Amino acid sequence: MKAELIKKEGNKVTFNLTVDNDKFESAVTKAYNKNKGKFNIQGFRKGKAPRKIIEAQYGKEVFYNDAIDIVLPEVYPQAIDQLNIDPIDRPSLDVQEISKDNGLVMVVEVEVKPEFELGAYKGIEISKVDNTVSEEEVELRLQEMVNKNARLVSVEDKAIESGDTAVIDFEGFDNGVAFEGGKGENHNLVIGSNSFIPGFEDQLVGKKVGEEVEVNVTFPEQYHAENLAGKPVVFNVKINDVKVKELPALDDEFAKDTTEFDTLAELRADVRVKAEEETKNRAEAEMRNSIVEKVAENTEVEVPNAMVEHQIDNMIMELNYQLQYQGLNLQQLLEMTGRSIEELRNERRADAERLVKSSLVLEAIAKAEGIDATEEELTAELEKMASMYNMEVEKLKASLRDADLEDIKGQLKIRKTIDFLVENANIA
Repeated sequence: MKAELIKKEGNKVTFNLTVDNDKFESAVTKAYNKNKGKFNIQGFRKGKAPRKIIEAQYGKEVFYNDAIDIVLPEVYPQAIDQLNIDPIDRPSLDVQEISKDNGLVMVVEVEVKPEFELGAYKGIEISKVDNTVSEEEVELRLQEMVNKNARLVSVEDKAIESGDTAVIDFEGFDNGVAFEGGKGENHNLVIGSNSFIPGFEDQLVGKKVGEEVEVNVTFPEQYHAENLAGKPVVFNVKINDVKVKELPALDDEFAKDTTEFDTLAELRADVRVKAEEETKNRAEAEMRNSIVEKVAENTEVEVPNAMVEHQIDNMIMELNYQLQYQGLNLQQLLEMTGRSIEELRNERRADAERLVKSSLVLEAIAKAEGIDATEEELTAELEKMASMYNMEVEKLKASLRDADLEDIKGQLKIRKTIDFLVENANIA
């Protein structure tokens, strides 16, 4: 194998890649053995035709593409090591020659990580984030606990107000015809939750149990069901019940009944400790993000489009995972919001570019400062992950590919690099 650089323009590298004839011939033989069963040649049983007979009938290049696919995973990594380049995308190949004298000769073009000069990254000035927890914050968290333990109680002869839960039967009509999905019985609707079509809940305010209400609303223009989007419809609604929240008293009994504590004072102290820990972690995360952003701002980088697109792919994949937890999928989100997948990707492009640039700058700082993750640190991280997943460390290791381990080491290296930036920052 021989690799020779032709040119480097911006983030694109072009080079010649030559594979000697013996190695390529070996790959062609492997391609023949892999594919010979696909050929029906008169006079031979299927899969038994000699290579020369198949080549004579279909052309000597019949196995070349598969042979290139066989040899490339071996010679391409050697070539990029030899040329000391760091590809970020799949290469494009242009076969120049295949001959007995010169073997396989290709021109390879690939996008690589950009080269750039680091800006200032030590002594970054940042403000310390306030992480104090007020009494109001503690009280708010306690009230959230009270609300979570509230129970709904039916109230007779009560006019519906915002915050109440109305138990309703409803059926929707478009020009007098009932439409699909527009009917429900004994549905619990929290007034003010805005979970129904805009204007629906407002028209139930002031009504009482037993009343029947004609609710007139218009579906949003971007509604996911095209046959109803933008249409005025009528819902016939019957009020079956009205329920209000009954809140428990915030006292020692509440602490005993809902937590492991015996007194409200103990519960309050625990809530404060947890709030302080959360606030401290959040403040630290904000500070670290602020340092990374300022360091990235100090460096000019031509961010490769391939890396941005890959980052957007990851963001869309993460969004889809989040939607699945809510019982939705990406296509449903697009239909509900009236957006295309390209519009969704473009909305995330600026954030993706910022994340890629920060990643490139942090990698460059790690290289400049000789920061890396040790095997001991990797082992400690795997032990932490194993504990989180309730697995044995060895079983976790066995489930991970080499690429997964390298990714974990990469994350550790970036974390250590940010630690380095924090240690060398001026925090006022």
